[in-house]
Amino acid sequence: MKTVRRLLYRDIVGAVAFVTLAFLSLFFFTDCVDEIDRMSRAGAGSWVALQLALLSIPGHFYQLFPITVLIGTIFSLARLAQSSEFTILRTGGLGPGRALGLLANLALVFAVLTFVAGDFAEPFFKRQYDLLRARATGDAQANAKGAWLKEHRTVDGQERSYSIHVGRADVAGQLRDVRIFEFNEHGGLISRTAAERASVDKQGLWQLQEVERTEWTSGEDAPNLSTPVRELRLPRLDWPSSLHAGVITAAVLPAGSMSTLELYRYTEHLSAQEQSAQAHNIQFWRKALYPFACFVMIALALPFAYLHGRSGGISLKVFGGIMLGISFVLLNNVAGHMGILNNWTPWAAAATPSLIYLALSLAAFGWLVRYR
Repeated sequence: MKTVRRLLYRDIVGAVAFVTLAFLSLFFFTDCVDEIDRMSRAGAGSWVALQLALLSIPGHFYQLFPITVLIGTIFSLARLAQSSEFTILRTGGLGPGRALGLLANLALVFAVLTFVAGDFAEPFFKRQYDLLRARATGDAQANAKGAWLKEHRTVDGQERSYSIHVGRADVAGQLRDVRIFEFNEHGGLISRTAAERASVDKQGLWQLQEVERTEWTSGEDAPNLSTPVRELRLPRLDWPSSLHAGVITAAVLPAGSMSTLELYRYTEHLSAQEQSAQAHNIQFWRKALYPFACFVMIALALPFAYLHGRSGGISLKVFGGIMLGISFVLLNNVAGHMGILNNWTPWAAAATPSLIYLALSLAAFGWLVRYR
C-alpha cells in the first residue's frame, strides 16, 4: 500500500503544483501589466511594479488553490483511468473506501497549506503591498477606510458609553481625524474629543495628538445654551480604552483581508457592543471553513477515476473540473450575500455550498463504484 500511496500522491501533487504554477503565472503577468501602467503614471519604475505583482501572489494562491486542487486531481485521476493504471490499482486491492481515505489524507495537507496561506501569508504580504504602494505613489491612505466603534464602561461608578469615529487609517497604522463622543447613562452628551492623529497600543491606550476637547459639565440631557462648557486644546492626550489595536485594525481593514482570529475578535467586539455583526460573522465562517474546500474538491475529483477511459478525453474532463470549480465559487459567493440579506445563520450560510457539493460528489462516487 505504501507503493500505491506514493504513486497517487506523487502524481496528484505534481499535477496540482503544475496547475497552480500555471494559474499564478497567468495572474502574475496580468498584475505586472496593470501595475506597470499604474506605477508609470505615478512616476515609479517598473521594478516597483514587479515587486507589487510578486507581493500579490500569496493572495492569488489562497483564492485559487482549492480550484487548482480540483483541476490537478481530476487531470491526474483521469490520466490514470485512461491508461488503465487506476483499474490495475483497483484489481490489486485499492477499494473505494481505501482510495477515499488516501485522498482525504492528501486533502488534509492541502487544507493546512490553504489555512497557512490565508491566515498568515496573505495578510502579511497584503500589508507589505500596501506599504510599498503607498511609498511609491505618496498616498499614505491607500486602501484605508474609516469606521465607527462603540464602547461601554464604568467611570467613577457611573455608566459611560462612547462612540468613536476614525476618519481614515494610513498603511503605517496611524489613525487620522479621530472623534470621540462620550455619553452618560441617560444618553446625554458630556464630552467631545477631536484629534488629528492617534495611535493605539496592544493594551488599548489611545495616544491622541493635536487634541481639541469640549466638555459639558452638567445636565443629564443633551447640552443646551445654559450648559456650562469647557474647551481644551492639548498637544497630546492619553485615553485608556478596551478597544485595542487588533480591534481597530479589524475595523478599518476590508473584511476579506483579515485573518480568522482577527475576524473572530472583531465579531466578538461587535456582539459585546450590541452592533450588527452578521456580515463579519458570515465572513468569519467562510474564512474558517475555506480550507475544508480542499476536501470537497478532492471528493469532486475522485469520481473521475472511476469513469471509463473512453468516456471522454482528459481535456474534456479538465474543462468539466474548471466548470465545477467556477460553479462552486459562484455558489459560495451567492450564499454569503444571501445570508447577509436574509439574516441566515452565519455558519449555515458559509457551510451550505460545501455540504451541497460534498453530498453530490459522494453520491456520484457511490453510483460509479456500484454501477461502473
